[in-house]
Amino acid sequence: MLKLRMAFKYLLPVVVLYWSLETVTSDPSHSPRPNVIFILADDLGHNDVSNIGREHGSAIQTPHIDRLAEGGVRLDKYYVQPICTPTRSQLLSGRYQIHTGLQHGTINAAQPNCLPLDEVTLPQKLKEKGYATHMVGKWHLGFYKAACMPTERGFDSYFGYLTGSENYYFHNRSYTVNGKYIRGYDLRDNKTPAFQYKGQYSTHLFTQKTIDVINTHDKSKPFFLYLAFQAVHLPLEVPLKYKEPYANISELNRRTYAGMVTCMDEGIGNITQALKKTGLYNNTIIIFSSDNGGPVHVGANNWPLRGCKATLWEGGVRGVGFVHSPLFPPSVTGRINREFIHVSDWLPTIVTGIAGGSLNGTKPLDGFNVWDSISGMEPSPRKELLHNLDPLVVAPDVESDDGGRGRIPGRFNTSLRAALRVGDWKIQTGTGEKNEIPSPPGNFWKPPPESGLPAIYPVQKPNQKVWLFNITADPLERNDLSDKYPDVVEMLLCRLQNYYEDSVPPRFPPSDMNADPAKHGGFWGPWE
Repeated sequence: MLKLRMAFKYLLPVVVLYWSLETVTSDPSHSPRPNVIFILADDLGHNDVSNIGREHGSAIQTPHIDRLAEGGVRLDKYYVQPICTPTRSQLLSGRYQIHTGLQHGTINAAQPNCLPLDEVTLPQKLKEKGYATHMVGKWHLGFYKAACMPTERGFDSYFGYLTGSENYYFHNRSYTVNGKYIRGYDLRDNKTPAFQYKGQYSTHLFTQKTIDVINTHDKSKPFFLYLAFQAVHLPLEVPLKYKEPYANISELNRRTYAGMVTCMDEGIGNITQALKKTGLYNNTIIIFSSDNGGPVHVGANNWPLRGCKATLWEGGVRGVGFVHSPLFPPSVTGRINREFIHVSDWLPTIVTGIAGGSLNGTKPLDGFNVWDSISGMEPSPRKELLHNLDPLVVAPDVESDDGGRGRIPGRFNTSLRAALRVGDWKIQTGTGEKNEIPSPPGNFWKPPPESGLPAIYPVQKPNQKVWLFNITADPLERNDLSDKYPDVVEMLLCRLQNYYEDSVPPRFPPSDMNADPAKHGGFWGPWE
């Protein structure tokens, strides 16, 4: 009898949520399947939302994000990729970047590259279940061919920009390609350049376009809306009124960045209000995620985590995430979920766990359906996570404490930049960060400037190429255990070698001058 009561205790939240997803409304004009809004914040630091940062010296206030997070399920062990394109590719494909050839870096605007066209995407699978699919904001998954564009990858509508970043007001982006300066406009309404929005701040614009989708949605069918904010990526630009509450922050970059976060938070509050006004809120699941760690050299903060954007330290890969929905039973609402979850898990979770769809037709997925872990009490099926393995970033081949291990055929080359998590253990090899990390390196602990605390810099062995941490016991990566547990190092290096042998070669072609916007009416777009 005791076992039966215990089983009922843990199964009840899942049963209640399943019932609520199926019977949320008796109005036949409303879809019985839940709507899903996925909000992706760009370059948001782990310490830059106030429900986390208030404990770690951050002055940034995010009341709307806090309200959604604290009224939903906060994801405490949630991981993303260290830079933009890989996170977005894994969100939409459910597959590691070593399986799509996107393991080296972001897709530059002039690169003939995109998320491989044979990858089945999240919106494509949701359309099979009758969902309307919309995207607003940053694409950054390549556009050299028309077939790479968002409306060809499963989205019914698209409003946003294609490149990695741009001016927040004038929506243009410049690059130096093969020594030549090229520049173009980058804002589209579906496939058409949208010049009429020059001068409108992108966070406000993308918020309004999201509200427009909500207001005009046909309630007889469910919708999936992917909102990829430009905020809070460089360049640091925001209307003055959002900086005024942070006048006491002396560092200009941090003060401007804080205002950008607050503006985005306001937009999320406005979107939530639009859902409520239209009656869609009661049948909607809101998922919030950062895309990588914050760039601490230009305003963001990940304290007390080590590292920053573009590194494989926890500050580069541990994301801010939560799921909010009135569909959750009271036993779930307000819970902090400490299960192991990764951005690649969203495709199977949304398609099968939320929409009740099938994964037939996809390539072998690296993501798991974690819906029962989020909405109930089930443990996450994920036990292992490849943060990345990039064979194009190689540490200097010098003799080091690995005893030359990386140069033995059939053994993993520890000069390669890689990181892997298995259970409590995390191994990192190579340089620990990409070559383009700004100076100083990103392997340190930086507190928010307004805290008055000093930065902490690591002491490590010369030419070190292997680090081992027990992340459960040491989430701040203070204590390297690679010398103490050589057997664990060997086990994890074998796993990395297996991943290496299972990977596809990186696809990172040189820039193509045919991408020059001057050849295409002054705007960025397909050129092949």
